[in-house]
Amino acid sequence: METTFTVEYDPLFSARVPHTRTLLIEADVNDTPTSDQQKQEIDRLASEIAGTVAVDRINSVPAIAATRAAYKACGKDPNRYRPSQEQLMRRIVRGLGLYNVSSLVDAGNQLSLLTGCSVGCFDADKVDGRTLTLGIGREGEPYTGIGRGELNIAGLPVFRDATGGIGTPTSDNERTRITPATVRLLVTVHLFDTGADPAAILRHFTTLFTRYGAARNIRHALFVPQTANP
Repeated sequence: METTFTVEYDPLFSARVPHTRTLLIEADVNDTPTSDQQKQEIDRLASEIAGTVAVDRINSVPAIAATRAAYKACGKDPNRYRPSQEQLMRRIVRGLGLYNVSSLVDAGNQLSLLTGCSVGCFDADKVDGRTLTLGIGREGEPYTGIGRGELNIAGLPVFRDATGGIGTPTSDNERTRITPATVRLLVTVHLFDTGADPAAILRHFTTLFTRYGAARNIRHALFVPQTANP
């Protein structure tokens, strides 16, 4: 089924990052404390990553390299504002482990680690309107990152709803964050890497979020800038 949300691209963003694509996924869900089974699965994934990826090679992971290139194209230094999937991978490779938040949030982190892509997870009922616009953050634009406080998003790729920014590849916004009361989930997956396979990512989503979030009525759609070739 098609999503009830759509993505539009700010012309400045699509001019600077012309080959981007966005996978939107919607589902009805239940958020619960992270189960022992999910923690064990995360630990296995972390061990696999730690055993195969060196710290100095993380930036070479194709989806991470493509995300960093998008940051540079938009005017942000990716070494100062690292993409979320890079932050997660660095924690793992350095042996710091991952925080457990909830079944949905942790499943989003698993999806990001499995694919290398930046994944945004939002409470769909907190999103203002049904259109997301992917643009570039502006100087002084208000944005409260989850667990980060006020975040300078100038030069970052940013999804905006009718109220303002809800997600960047560095951090999602407090305003639309997932809570135990979340029953409708909206997920954005940045496909900056032209080799990323949206069908494979959707399969990972379906497995993880069905297992740990009781996902049902899953809907998805792939969006590209009008000036770009799919």
